[in-house]
Amino acid sequence: MNIRLIAAICTLLSFCVGCAVGPNYKKPAAPAPPAFKEQPPVNFKEAEAEGWKQSQPGDAFLKGKWWEIYNDPALDALEEQVSISNQNVLQAEAQYRQAKAEVQVARAALFPIAGTNPSVGASRTGAGNNTAGAAGTSAAGSTASASGSTTRANFSLPFNVSWEPDLWGSVRRGVTGSVATAQSFAADLENARLLYQAELAQDYFQLHGVDSDAELLKRTEASYQEFLTLTQNRLTGGVATDLDVAQAQSQLYDVQSQLLDVGVQRAQFEHAIAILTGKAPSELSVAVADLTALPPPVPVGTPSELLQRRPDIASAERRVAASNEQIGIAMAAFYPTLTLSGDGGFQSSTLGKLFSAPARFWSVGPQLAETLFDAGRRRGVVAEERAAYDATVAGYRETVLAALQQVEDNLAALRILEEESAKVDETIASSNRALDVSTAQYRAGTASYLNVITSQATLLSAQRSAVTLRSRRLVASVLLTEALGGGWDVSRLPDPRR
Repeated sequence: MNIRLIAAICTLLSFCVGCAVGPNYKKPAAPAPPAFKEQPPVNFKEAEAEGWKQSQPGDAFLKGKWWEIYNDPALDALEEQVSISNQNVLQAEAQYRQAKAEVQVARAALFPIAGTNPSVGASRTGAGNNTAGAAGTSAAGSTASASGSTTRANFSLPFNVSWEPDLWGSVRRGVTGSVATAQSFAADLENARLLYQAELAQDYFQLHGVDSDAELLKRTEASYQEFLTLTQNRLTGGVATDLDVAQAQSQLYDVQSQLLDVGVQRAQFEHAIAILTGKAPSELSVAVADLTALPPPVPVGTPSELLQRRPDIASAERRVAASNEQIGIAMAAFYPTLTLSGDGGFQSSTLGKLFSAPARFWSVGPQLAETLFDAGRRRGVVAEERAAYDATVAGYRETVLAALQQVEDNLAALRILEEESAKVDETIASSNRALDVSTAQYRAGTASYLNVITSQATLLSAQRSAVTLRSRRLVASVLLTEALGGGWDVSRLPDPRR
């Protein structure tokens, strides 16, 4: 093959390599109404929460670590452990590294493959096959024995190079698809972090909600003990009946049993927090604390902005992009493949002459391959990849709809729970007044102890509802922050090629 022919082939390849068959990727449309149906509480609209900042277009994003808006150092310390020690997050991180390595594997197909296979050997031939044996001499690298047989050494240092030019873009599409897949895993990693950080915050607030409930029950236990003592004194004085004492004892024992029961809930939440931080339950203890915080304001933005702020949406969109590239790869199979290969090196029967000019050898040439008949297999593969693409598009849109639902659900929860909390506060105030009146009447002997018991039960129920609502409001705040992406946006997606 002369130099002109090689140059002509290279020129032709330079034009062909720029081709790529198959559809170009276009991000699929997704449902994004102009505004959310549910409106956030009033303070969410007016105030800018500490830790949030306004971006240039007017949208608000969380800067740094979203959990810091709750101003709880103990929560901050626990959340830091999720990225470091949570095993599910570490698993997602390893999967991202694996996907990133696959990009390198896919890119390697763009380049030639070179190899070598050096060898050293010897061969021996009998006298009947060696006409030069009678002279008692042999060529270089050969020796003749007395019986006329010949032993010949062989030293070989071959090199081979092969390259399959990416004429139809299948390799480049494979690289692009691998990059999109790696970005999907990167978004999955961020989504795992957000998921388990949010789960930890929920468990943390519910645990301290249990602490507040336990503290309320302890105060109630002390109050009921005082009423029991009062009733027993009145029985001694002949003013009360044994029924009053039995009712007071029943109330006290019931509160004591409830107080013991909340210990089960606290232990379960504490154990869950330990696992989320990558520790065994025996290695972590969370200090008892009352739940006094209220949900901080969280800028919500618009539904269209949500598409850029959710890592799970970004992951689903990247899977669509990767699936699109598989269609092009399947379509490229309809076209022929060209392989350029060359061999060369040194071969000699004498080691000292291995690198001399006469020992050199080489060969080079192209090979063209095309499938002439496959009974519709390639058409079936293309149809299969198109169906897979349609499935990923549907999955992407479903992820968007689920994200919109989560935001709407928690906006509604925050608004309604705030209104409910105000009503419960009014209930507590009325129950306190009713208890004061019934107690005074009981002390004066103008009312039975049943009125006191009823007032006490009503007050305790309202107070426990208030504690539960405070915990639920904080959990809804965490879920809203999670639904909004926790301050993440698609600009943070890495490029695995770098």
